[in-house]
Amino acid sequence: MAVNVFIDGQEGTTGLRILERFVGRDDINILRIDPELRKDPDERRKLIQASDFTILCLPDAASREAVELAGDASVRIIDASTAHRTNPQWAYGFPELSSEHRSKIETSSRVAVPGCYASGFNALAYPMIKSGLMPKDYPVQCFAVSGYSGGGKKMIAEVESPDSAAEVHSPRFYGLANNHKHLPEMQAISGLTVKPMFTPIVDDYYNGMVVCIPMQSSIAGKAVSPKEIHEMFSEHYKDCNFVKVMPLIEGDELTKLKISSNDLRDTNMMEIFVCGSEGQVLLCARLDNLGKGASGAAVQCLNIMMGVSETTGLL
Repeated sequence: MAVNVFIDGQEGTTGLRILERFVGRDDINILRIDPELRKDPDERRKLIQASDFTILCLPDAASREAVELAGDASVRIIDASTAHRTNPQWAYGFPELSSEHRSKIETSSRVAVPGCYASGFNALAYPMIKSGLMPKDYPVQCFAVSGYSGGGKKMIAEVESPDSAAEVHSPRFYGLANNHKHLPEMQAISGLTVKPMFTPIVDDYYNGMVVCIPMQSSIAGKAVSPKEIHEMFSEHYKDCNFVKVMPLIEGDELTKLKISSNDLRDTNMMEIFVCGSEGQVLLCARLDNLGKGASGAAVQCLNIMMGVSETTGLL
C-alpha cells in the first residue's frame, strides 16, 4: 500500500531532486499543492495533516511554521532545513553515524536531514571523537569546496546568468566570520567541546563537494597514525550502503592522488579518504551536496522510516 507524501517547498532545488528520486516508485503517492496556494497556511495545513510523511524543503522560519501546522496529526516530518538539526527531540538523519542514530530515525516522527557540509564534517569528526583518536577539545580546522547549487536558486541564477561577473566563475571563499549556518550542528553532532574553524569555498561547477579536516599529533597530544585511523573508519562504516572508506594510500602513491569534487554527483554516495604520514593526517569526505548532502539523505531517511530498503530509489 502506498504512503501519502507531501513535499512542502517542492519547487526548490532540494524538493525537485526528491521528486526526481520518486519517479517510478509505486509505494509513494505524492500529494501536490496548487502552485498559487503554496504559501497559503490553510492549504498547507490540509496537505500536511492528510499525509503520512511530509518533507520540508523550506527556509527555517517556514519549516517551524509547518511543524506547527501539523498540529496533533500523526504525520511524520522530515525537515531539510537547519531549523531542527540540533534539537535533541528530533532524530539526526545520518543513519551511518551509529546504530543509535539509525534506530532513532526508524522510530521517530521528526527527523532533521543534515546539512551538506555538516554531513561530510560529521562523517569524519564523529567517529574520530567517539573512538578517542581525536580529543573532544581538539581545535579543528575544516575547509571544504562545493558546487554552486548549494547556494540555492539565487546563486544558481547568478552563476548561470549570461551577464555574470568574471569573479563568479572562480573559487570563492565565504563565511569568513566563521558563522556558517552549519557550524552549530557540526559542533553539536560531532561531540566537539569547542567550535571548529570552518572555511567553505564555492566553485564554478554545479554539484559535488569535498570536506577536509587536517590533524596533527603535536596538537592532539597523541600519535595519529594513518593506518590506525583508516582501520577505525573501515570498521565504523563496514557494511554501509552509501558510505565507502577508500583504500589507504601512502608514500609515493599519495603524492599522485588527486581528489576531485564532483565524482559522486547525482548519487547518494559518500567516500572517506585517509591521507598523510606519521604525525600529520588529512581526512576527506567526498559527496554530492544535492545527494547525500540533501535530497538523497531525505529519501534515505524516508525509506528507513517506511521500513523498506534504504537504497530504494537511490544510487
